[in-house]
Amino acid sequence: MTTERSRFSIWVEAFRLRTLPLAVSTILTGSFLAVADGLYRGWIIGLALLTTLFLQILSNLANDYGDALKGTDNTERVGPERTVQSGQITPRQMKSAIILFSLLSFVSGLALLYVALGTYVVTALLFLVIGLAAIAAAIKYTTGTHAYGYKGLGDFFVFVFFGLVAVVGTYYLNSLQFQWRLLLPATSMGFLSAGVLNLNNMRDMDNDRTSGKHTIASRMGYARARAYHALLVSFALIFAAVYVLLDFHSVWNLLFVLTVPLFIRDLVRIFKTGDKALLDPYLKRLALSTLLFSVLFGIGICL
Repeated sequence: MTTERSRFSIWVEAFRLRTLPLAVSTILTGSFLAVADGLYRGWIIGLALLTTLFLQILSNLANDYGDALKGTDNTERVGPERTVQSGQITPRQMKSAIILFSLLSFVSGLALLYVALGTYVVTALLFLVIGLAAIAAAIKYTTGTHAYGYKGLGDFFVFVFFGLVAVVGTYYLNSLQFQWRLLLPATSMGFLSAGVLNLNNMRDMDNDRTSGKHTIASRMGYARARAYHALLVSFALIFAAVYVLLDFHSVWNLLFVLTVPLFIRDLVRIFKTGDKALLDPYLKRLALSTLLFSVLFGIGICL
C-alpha cells in the first residue's frame, strides 16, 4: 500500500499541480465573459475546463520527458527535481503517460466540440485543427529535434494558446459569437501566462544556456528579463482596465483592481532577488494571483 501511495505521489508531482490554476484561469475568463453576455452553457464550461487541465498536464509531462532526454534537467538545475531526470519515472513510462494524456485531451476536446457545435461541421473542423495544434504545441515545447521551447518561442505559443485561443475560444464555444473586444482580456491572460513561463525561464536561465536551451530570458539576461516580466504583468492589467472602461457600467467592474497590490508586491520582491533559485515560489504566487485576478475580473463584469 505504501509503495502504491508513493508511486501515486510521484505521478502527482509529475503533473505539477501548481501550474493548473493558470490553465483554469484562462477558461474561467472566457466563461465569465460569456456569462456576462448571458450566452453561457454549463456543459461547455465544464468540458472546456477538463480539456484544458488535460492539456496542461500533457504539457508538463512532455516538458519533464523532453528536458530529461536533452540533458537540460540535470544536477545543475535550480528548480524542483524532475521525475524522469531523477529516475523516479522511466522515459518509457513517461512516454506512455504522454500518449495517454494526448488521447484524453483529444477525446475531451471532441466531446466539447460535439456539445458546443453540434451540426456546425465546418466550424467544428476548424476548432478540431486548433485543438490538434494545441496538443502538438504541448508536446513539442521540449520534445523532438525542433522543440520550439529551445528556440525562444515558448512565450509566443503560451501567449497564443493560453491567452487568445483559450479565452476567445471558450467564449465562442459558449455563444457561437465572436467580438473583437474580447481580444483585450484574452491578451491580459496571454501576458500573465507568458509571465509565469518567463519566471520559470529566469530561474533556470544559467543551466538553460549551458544546455543549449535559448529562451527569451536566457537571451536577454537577468536584468532585462526582470524588466520584460514587469512589462508582461503591467500590460496584462492595462488591457483588462481598457476592456472594463470601454464597457463600464458599474463600479463593481473594477473589482479586479484588488489584485494589483499582489502583483506589485511580487514584482518588487522579484526585482530585489539576486539569487535566481529564490524565484521558484513566485511561479506559484503568480499562478494563484492570476486565478484570483480572473475570478474577480469575471465577477466584476457580471455584476
